[in-house]
Amino acid sequence: MRYRPFGNGGQAVSALTMSLGARDIAGGPEAGRELIYSALEAGINCYRLQSADPVLAEVLGEALRHVDRKLIQVALTLGAGDGRRGSDRDFSADGMTSAIDRCLQASGLGWFDLAILDEPLDHELPQSSLNALKALRATQRIRLLGISGDGEVMDTYVSTGAFDVLLTPYHVNSQWQIRSRLRDARERDMAIFVYGYFPESLDTVKKATTVHEEKKGFFGFGKTGGRSRNDPLAGAGTFAFLHQTNAWTAEAICLAYALTDPAITSVLIDAPELERLNTLAQVPDRDMPPGLAAQIEMARVAGAKAA
Repeated sequence: MRYRPFGNGGQAVSALTMSLGARDIAGGPEAGRELIYSALEAGINCYRLQSADPVLAEVLGEALRHVDRKLIQVALTLGAGDGRRGSDRDFSADGMTSAIDRCLQASGLGWFDLAILDEPLDHELPQSSLNALKALRATQRIRLLGISGDGEVMDTYVSTGAFDVLLTPYHVNSQWQIRSRLRDARERDMAIFVYGYFPESLDTVKKATTVHEEKKGFFGFGKTGGRSRNDPLAGAGTFAFLHQTNAWTAEAICLAYALTDPAITSVLIDAPELERLNTLAQVPDRDMPPGLAAQIEMARVAGAKAA
């Protein structure tokens, strides 16, 4: 595992962040703890709770009990409910304060290194809520404040300067709006965590080959000219190569690509199975094959022209 600087206190965070949700404890608390133990053994020191579920927080706290708390980074997602009863989104001052206090009590962690607001709409986050979060920072129950999402409202939140961390989807075919948002965040000295590095639009050879093709119009007109399946150049200029690279899976390539950006602090992964976790944990120590980065850029530029 490799590590990158995070925060102003000289902390280091693993290149991968383990994202934990309800399915990770669906097999019981012991299964959840075993998954976290495996993540620790792989060198992952950063964990994100997908909701303010006190049961999930308790499982994580118990798994980390014998680890020096200062060496671990834990993030709590706010506004997404408690993950158990289909609870409503709640960005009120009382709601977020109660969620943090419940999870701290259940986990015994002492503090959360990062509180993440789950893409609040512009009318969902009143000034009283921001004041409450500032009070929680003053009492050291949370250390940093982050904002997560991919809607246009994210640009507004980045521009306010009120947040320390940006969480956003990012992958090999991300549009210019996302890349522009990353630049704005970097200019404001925000740490950047990314997720969605392997989108569904690229998860099969067929999708990766046709992701840039225009849809057919009436009577079949309007489709771009394509090569036959047997043409040796079929898939050229597309992301088909993601599924045709020796010793690399398409997901591993996409993860490695996200990690090549030095401005990205950490990439969030979902790995409810030990085999998947161990496979992904090996990617930060691998170098992408020569020429692969150029192929990605050519396919991305071709896609931008097609759009």
